[in-house]
Amino acid sequence: MKYVSKVIKQDTLDYTKNLKMLKPDYVVHGDDWKYGIQKEIRKKVISTLSKWGGKLIEPKYTKDISSEKIRKEIINTGTTPDVRKSKLKRLLNAKPIVKILEAHSPISGLIIEKLSVIKKNKFLEFDGMWSSSLTDSILRGKPDNQSVDYSTRINWINEIFEVTTKPLIFDADNGGRVEHIKYLVNQLERIGVSAMIIEDKVGLKKNSLFKDQKGVEQDKIKNFTKKIQAAKKASVSDDFFVISRIESFILGKNLSDALKRAEAYSAAGSDAILIHSKEKDPKQIFEFAKKFSKSKFYIPMVCVPSTYSHVHESELIKHGFKIVIYANHMMRSSYPNMSNIAKKILLDKRTSKIEKKITSIKDILTLI
Repeated sequence: MKYVSKVIKQDTLDYTKNLKMLKPDYVVHGDDWKYGIQKEIRKKVISTLSKWGGKLIEPKYTKDISSEKIRKEIINTGTTPDVRKSKLKRLLNAKPIVKILEAHSPISGLIIEKLSVIKKNKFLEFDGMWSSSLTDSILRGKPDNQSVDYSTRINWINEIFEVTTKPLIFDADNGGRVEHIKYLVNQLERIGVSAMIIEDKVGLKKNSLFKDQKGVEQDKIKNFTKKIQAAKKASVSDDFFVISRIESFILGKNLSDALKRAEAYSAAGSDAILIHSKEKDPKQIFEFAKKFSKSKFYIPMVCVPSTYSHVHESELIKHGFKIVIYANHMMRSSYPNMSNIAKKILLDKRTSKIEKKITSIKDILTLI
């Protein structure tokens, strides 16, 4: 920005820390903060300025102009594949942890796009979306064994992208054959996907959260590094991430095997490592993180806390994780609600009892 000589970081909505550091003669803020949740912040600013004779200047608020309106206009205007694709890399550089939530449809993508809350003066939102092979399969009533092909899933992502602007990470299972992986990368990059995750398993897919992993084989390191190299070679942009998912813990192997694979995958060109676990305790992935963070091959780490759901994001940050993926929760929340509502209609033979438990017709008509 041409006329900006310096940018001062502000960690919270409260200006006190920066005011004490800069001791400005004037603070300029629209007068709209005299009311609502910012009222107390305003009082604190006035009190702080008075200590050195500073003044608060409050231009009259311009009606119908707000950050929320600007956000909506950005969404309505849309984005480009290149702009969307680059967002993940920028978020990784800017945030302590990037929060990704599963989206299996345009409506779930819209929820992620629009949802934001303020808690303890902090603005909270999801940073992007996860395209899960599990939830994409469930949505179509099929098992999670790659019965739904890549082309079908990518077409569905195009529909999600029509109504959203946030970045998306694609669950590519094992990526298919080495000879085919470049075509998958090309398709994903072309539409604006920010990253794909490939797992180091071979053969017919069996979901990693199944207790019985009998018959499932982990790919040889040499073979899997060829996939990574093929994917990186096919990519035309430095903004597109190839993330390697290590299944060692899922298949009962030890920490040493997981670390060996992480270093090899990093050396082959991976942009990040997803260390997967189905334990109810995060101890296993934390031990991995402690060791891997000291390696010369260290790259950002990703986790999927589906089974160790009690772990807090602050703990993940403490252990060095840069991306957390909530991988199936939108789908899991929709199924019991739809099932229960259908059952009540069937039993009551009318809908009056459930109307207050579902979105009103007015709200659903004006949602978009």
